[in-house]
Amino acid sequence: MSNGFSAFLQELSNWAIPLIAGGIVLIALIKKVKLYEAFVEGAKEGFNVGVRIIPYLVAILCAIAFFRASGALDVLTAALAPITNFLGMPPEALPMAVVRPLSGSGALGIMSELINTHGADSFIGRVASTMMGSTETTFYVLAVYFGSVGVSKVRHALWAGLLADVAGLLAAVWICRVVFGG
Repeated sequence: MSNGFSAFLQELSNWAIPLIAGGIVLIALIKKVKLYEAFVEGAKEGFNVGVRIIPYLVAILCAIAFFRASGALDVLTAALAPITNFLGMPPEALPMAVVRPLSGSGALGIMSELINTHGADSFIGRVASTMMGSTETTFYVLAVYFGSVGVSKVRHALWAGLLADVAGLLAAVWICRVVFGG
């Protein structure tokens, strides 16, 4: 990437959030929306949603903790190592790929461990970081958000989410190989 384009992206990223916040205020002024009252109402609704999703959140976090503590994650990682080697994915990144659809905080913990162990500029660190941004917490979304609004038929959403996760993981590995040459 050229220095000029890189400097432009850096400057754009420095101004992105202030520009978005300013744009929201400007649009609210144009449409004559009472911004503070709308914000407070949204925060109130957000709090109610938060209270409704706590049981689902506790259940999924306990399941993740049991999965990691039982050693099942290590067994699964060892069993899938031939596939990851074929795909060009570092085997160390497999726990990240497995946990990411289940828990964002669990995946963040694994990514932090990988970065602390291998370095942020290592191929493993870059793949883990790209996976984090390329995939979604599918089971978390299904359990918490669908559960909080009473949706029980999630079959198609589950398969669509898992397929998107696989596509995101494969794309993360491929993009890192192309860009960083790992």
